Amino acid sequence: MSAAKLKVTTSSKPNSRIAVEVEVPADRCKNSYDEALSKLSRSISIPGFRKGKVPRAVVIQQLGVKRIQASALESLLQKVWTETLDQEGIEPLCEPELEDGFETILENFNPEKILILKLETDITPIPTLKKSSGLTAEVENLIFDPKKVDELIEQSRAQLATKIPVSDRAAKKGDIAIVSFKGNFSDDGSEIEGGSADSIEIELEEGRMIPGFIEGVIGMNINNEKTLKCEFPKDYHQEDAQGRKAEFKVSLEDLKIKELPELNDDFARQASDKENMTDLRADLEMRLKDDTDRKQKKKRQDSLLNALVKELEVELPKSLIDQEVRVIVEETAQNFAQQGIDVKSMFTQELVKSLMESSKGEAEKKLRQKLALNALAKSEKIEVSQKEINSKLKEVQADIKLSKEKNIDEARLKEAINDDLLQEKLFAWLEENNTIVEKAPEKNQEKSSKKKTTKTNKENKSSKTPKS
Repeated sequence: MSAAKLKVTTSSKPNSRIAVEVEVPADRCKNSYDEALSKLSRSISIPGFRKGKVPRAVVIQQLGVKRIQASALESLLQKVWTETLDQEGIEPLCEPELEDGFETILENFNPEKILILKLETDITPIPTLKKSSGLTAEVENLIFDPKKVDELIEQSRAQLATKIPVSDRAAKKGDIAIVSFKGNFSDDGSEIEGGSADSIEIELEEGRMIPGFIEGVIGMNINNEKTLKCEFPKDYHQEDAQGRKAEFKVSLEDLKIKELPELNDDFARQASDKENMTDLRADLEMRLKDDTDRKQKKKRQDSLLNALVKELEVELPKSLIDQEVRVIVEETAQNFAQQGIDVKSMFTQELVKSLMESSKGEAEKKLRQKLALNALAKSEKIEVSQKEINSKLKEVQADIKLSKEKNIDEARLKEAINDDLLQEKLFAWLEENNTIVEKAPEKNQEKSSKKKTTKTNKENKSSKTPKS
């Protein structure tokens, strides 16, 4: 019987969900039951009968009516749902859920009677914007700081420093100490997990180890041994060590100092592809200014997008949120893998579950941003022409040839190009039709944030194990 004979009633539910009630005629139920029985008759093997020639009565006796009905119902559900989607033009985001559950429907299933199916599924949300122009967004200006050039140069100097042995004095702050140590908890004498090491380099800088360790090494002479009394921070990452006192038997094996290279043209050639310090500074300044401009552009776009999202009206279906959460967790795993971390051993079921739970807020935020931009593109008829895509494709393909990349999926590449060009157009439209209020950086906030950052960094450093 054709799908046109299915009687379907639909109703909207919260969170972009739809309830579907389908009335399946009795003859469809009977046909499905007969087909299931016939199929099972051809596949069952019973002693005394040739395969495919087993009488139906024997098949029913051997398998039982409920098993045949279950097979018939499974097939019927699949066909009816597919026909319903075509008939009603429904585009589901997930598999349907039976309101009463399969077992309940099977219990009441009678192939001789009409079957009422009640199903639910998520559908693509329809985002709308209350308004998209005349919005006001605030953004704090980023100011290029020339001191950052000196900071980068000093970082390069530290990386290119020569380590020179020192033997005629005691260790002092800023030295590099080569030490061996073994740690035990003071209260019960038990060994500290990760609290022992042989011949490792430690920079004698505040916050490198737990409180009391660096301070204790400073003042030691080479070949000296000393017992250091330390105390683990109360927020230490190892729970069994939090707030506990400990003793470390330390021996100082060697001592070195960093000799920084002179800031001359030789350093410029060693640290970069530039021939002199003037060119190196100019290059670093240009790069930092470009980076500041990129960050400022991103801040402007983010502020406009946040203002647009406030005008968005949409209900997010659970299936879309779950899908976005999975993407976030997968990206997190990829980032760890790129750092050389064994993802398989690290990502336990408990950790994945925790990550998925904590990523829901970020997933919802990303979805709202995407849907807000989609709604803007639709309402303002902003799109990318095939000519624009082809022009950009030629540029990208030229870059790909230069980088000698292979196995590029052209269809996916075109899709990515379309997304990028469309996003550029959307943000250009937002800039033209809305107001961005630029604010100067607040000095008090900058100072307080620097203090907070310094404190946090110290806390993070001090929470490292002595072995780190």
